[in-house]
Amino acid sequence: MDGSGDAKSTTTLVPPLLLPEILGFSPQLVLDDIINIANNAVQDGVNGMEEFLEKWADERAEREGGEWDSTQEVEQGLVAFQTLLEYHTDIAFDFFEAWSLRNIFAIPPDLPVVLPHQKGLDLTQTAEREQELLDEVEELRKQIDNQRRLKRFYTRSIRVSNIQRLRAIKRLDRLSILNASSLDVLGTLPEKFAAMYVSVSALPPLDPATMASLSQVRLVDPGKRQWETSNTGYLNWAVGQLLERAKEGGGAGVDTLTAKVNAVGPASQLRAAAEEIERVGTDPDTTGAPREE
Repeated sequence: MDGSGDAKSTTTLVPPLLLPEILGFSPQLVLDDIINIANNAVQDGVNGMEEFLEKWADERAEREGGEWDSTQEVEQGLVAFQTLLEYHTDIAFDFFEAWSLRNIFAIPPDLPVVLPHQKGLDLTQTAEREQELLDEVEELRKQIDNQRRLKRFYTRSIRVSNIQRLRAIKRLDRLSILNASSLDVLGTLPEKFAAMYVSVSALPPLDPATMASLSQVRLVDPGKRQWETSNTGYLNWAVGQLLERAKEGGGAGVDTLTAKVNAVGPASQLRAAAEEIERVGTDPDTTGAPREE
């Protein structure tokens, strides 16, 4: 009989896992709160007793004429009272906690307990199967997280694509002035350029002597000096004189040349003279023509 009683007590002491879920709180935490309240009440009683004994000792000392010292006796009495009270309180609430867990918050082992949200579930799975289910749940969580990231990426990509599409539409509007007819005309130009390139490539190359003679063409009449032929001849002669003197001047040629060119005429006139020389040299109607006075 003793062995069966011990076995029954052992099975009853097993803490039910579903009890906090059924009640909505932990029974052990409730019992701890009750015990803490009792301990606080004991401490309040000890503090009240201390105040009473101190007042009583002061009144007795006044009656005795100050010869009686009760400090040590009061302290020893308070310590003994507090120790005794805490001892009985601890024993009483230890029994109360054990009794509560065995009777109030105890579920008989032969009583099947099924919560409403667990009805119809198979809770007899093995540890290996439970671990497999947990791994599957974790894998599904990772897939959901990846889908959320992919959705955010697609949303951002769509926003960027819309911005690029609007930019492309604006560029197309700016290029809409080019109609089909003008594009056809422009499409025929590369063929003409290619034919021109082939014709120029077929020409024989110019040797350095020929290029130098072409660049130094002078429009001079047989009976006149260069500066007497025309305004163009005068400017050509002046530029040549300045260049020769600059070559003879050595290191200070740049400053000297600048000063002499400024003395002859401004830069705009010299540029115009050079352009006039090139134009006259390339125009066959003016080559060798005498200056009319």
